[in-house]
This record gives sequence, structure tokens and C-alpha cells, in this order.
Amino acid sequence: MPFPPPPRTLMGPRRRSLLASAAGAALLVGCSTDGDDTENTADSPSAAERARARAASDSETLLQQYDAVLAAHPTLTDRLNPLRAEVVRHATAFGGSGSTPSPTATAAPSATASASAVPATASDALAGLAAAERSLADKRAKALLDVPGELARLLASVAAAGAGHAYLLTEDAK
Repeated sequence: MPFPPPPRTLMGPRRRSLLASAAGAALLVGCSTDGDDTENTADSPSAAERARARAASDSETLLQQYDAVLAAHPTLTDRLNPLRAEVVRHATAFGGSGSTPSPTATAAPSATASASAVPATASDALAGLAAAERSLADKRAKALLDVPGELARLLASVAAAGAGHAYLLTEDAK
């Protein structure tokens, strides 16, 4: 014999209904236009500037990794130079200098010190660059949720380019 349903004595809204409407109200409050949000505009420029500086620094770090691989494996020059040029453009788009010693100027001690951290084989070096590109693309994809419109679009575009670079770097490995 099945149990009868419990009697319902209160005729007000259920907890689930209240929670759902409160969550919906919170979402609606968060969906305001950029021009009407006067409370958060004081914080937005500094947060956006920090995110832009972080993205420029990340691109310059990636550029140094490209330079180290090029110094250790000059046979990869034709393959990596177009990708390296894109990373330079990304760094400058975020406001960075985009300048590190060119891969042909490997006489600097810092280039030889960083070249020692590069894997011995070219395929391992490419895999390391691909992992760095993938990791940075993921980081940027997460960061774009916290920045205003134009910077979010730039982060999304550069993250997509980084994912494309990771694919191109591992294309022959398959």
C-alpha cells in the first residue's frame, strides 16, 4: 500500500520558488549596461588596467620562451618566426613593449641561460611551447569574464589565437 502524500498546511510560496526568484533577481541586477553602472565605474579602470598589464606581461614571458626555443633549436626558425611575430603583436596590443632580444641575437648571456631550460629535442621544445600557449589561452579565457567590453574582446581574440598556435605547434606530432 503506497503512502499518502503529506498534507500541505501552508499556502505560501515554496522555498524553491523563493530561491529561484532571488537568483533571477540577482542575475537581472548584474545585467546592467556599461553606461548606467555608476557604482562600479570607479573600480573598472583599475581592474582593467591590471588585467591589461598582466596580459602584456604574460605575452612577453611567452615571447621569451619562443626566443629560448629559437636560440636552442635554430632549425625551427621558419616554423616559429610567424608565431613569434604574432606574440609580439599581442604584447603590444596589451600595452607591453613587445621587445626582447631577437632570436638572431643569441650572444647575450640571458639567452644562453634560458636556452639551457629548453628541452633537448625540437619536438619536446615544440610541445613545451604548445603547452605554454594552451595554458595562457585558458588563463585569458577565464580572465575575460572579469574585464569590460573592449578588453574582453581583445582577450578573447588573443586566447583564440593562442589556441590556434598550440594546434599549429603540435600539428606534426599526430
